[in-house]
Amino acid sequence: MVVARVVSILREGEPESKVTARGWVRTRRDSRNGFSFIELNDGSCLKNLQVVVDAAVPGYEQTIRQVTTGSSVSVVGVLKESPGKGQRVELHAESLELIGTADPAEYPLQKKGHSMEFLRDIAHLRPRTNTFGAVARVRNQICWSIHSFFQKRGFLYLNSPIITTSDCEGAGEMFQVTTLDLSMLAQRQIDQINWKHDFFGKPASLTVSGQLEAETYATSVGDCYTFGPTFRAENSNTSRHLAEFWMVEPEMPFYELPDNMDLAEEFIRSIVNDVLEHCGEDMEFFAQRIDKGVMERLETICSREFMRVPYTEAVEIILQSGREFEYPIEWGSDLQTEHERFLTEEHFRQPVILYDYPRTLKPFYMRCNDDGRTVRAMDVLVAGVGEIIGGSQREERLDVLEQRMQECGLDPAEYWWYTDLRRYGTVPHSGFGLGLERAVLLITGMANIRDVIPFPRTPGHAEF
Repeated sequence: MVVARVVSILREGEPESKVTARGWVRTRRDSRNGFSFIELNDGSCLKNLQVVVDAAVPGYEQTIRQVTTGSSVSVVGVLKESPGKGQRVELHAESLELIGTADPAEYPLQKKGHSMEFLRDIAHLRPRTNTFGAVARVRNQICWSIHSFFQKRGFLYLNSPIITTSDCEGAGEMFQVTTLDLSMLAQRQIDQINWKHDFFGKPASLTVSGQLEAETYATSVGDCYTFGPTFRAENSNTSRHLAEFWMVEPEMPFYELPDNMDLAEEFIRSIVNDVLEHCGEDMEFFAQRIDKGVMERLETICSREFMRVPYTEAVEIILQSGREFEYPIEWGSDLQTEHERFLTEEHFRQPVILYDYPRTLKPFYMRCNDDGRTVRAMDVLVAGVGEIIGGSQREERLDVLEQRMQECGLDPAEYWWYTDLRRYGTVPHSGFGLGLERAVLLITGMANIRDVIPFPRTPGHAEF
């Protein structure tokens, strides 16, 4: 007897073979002819396995009434060719074991539509829905594709620290990590904290990026990437921001900006192709139920080259479009999502890589261009989401780097280990960052970033 997942039963199960299936009941309906139909799902795929339970099954009368939506069961039976449409086989039960009950009066996921807002309040149960099961499987595939992409190219997987004393972005939006008694400090109204009494002996925070640490390995062992959680204490209640999210950040020595663009384009296209190849059923669900335009956008990513446009030219295009935007734009201001989506969805109708941004918009580590106004930064923009990747060629010249740090209000002495990389065998190098949740938004067509991570962390919300 084989214990099998529902996905393998539906794809590969042979009629007249005996199997055990375990999972959670989606629905149960009873026939007047003395048997019941159970729709069983174990999360391995979108479709349910139909289980036919005859009244002759031992304990039928005592058990079947407790087999309600949300309950868990184990079924041993024989696969039969299904007479119904849309299913190749069904399981005819020989025994039915009720493992866990679910009171219909209390179980919140009954067979009806639920709003995304409601499901966020029960994030511990929402993976049992079709939508969030599909999101979890696609997210899993994206993660696998990320590792596969870099491993096939000889990149080293690096585990960068979550606790850091360096602010990579220089924006100050960091969560502080401390063992000090904050209640006591507040009661005593202490103005100046003696950090020597804290665990690390200096201010420490949750990381906003693993980039700086990745640069140290890139300039020592070659191409590498870091992939893990990052944190931003940004008080943004939008559909695109999280306080905790996952980032993949490759760093490559001897790469200049065009090389960086080539890799980023290849990277996005590879991930999308993998999901379309391996998650066909889930993607069909997203196209039918969530976003009818998602497949067209993904096919465009796979089939068309990414346009490469200087920031200055993009600003001119937006200004000359005659469109009224919510946020006005001028040279030197950052592009908003509405501007990015205009470029990808209306003007160019394909993915776009913007580059050479004003230096005042970007962090200290980006390489300065000879014009004194711009840096070798790039943003990859796609339809439906806007910016999906941000990256740059890094500043490898020690004197320019220290000047930029001071310009950004940072003390080079605090980054002594980072500047050492420019003292001892400096080389041109580049890298970029992809927010995993932004990629899941792009590929699934989901509207809110809080719905593509298992347990979202946002201002005022840290449940579960």
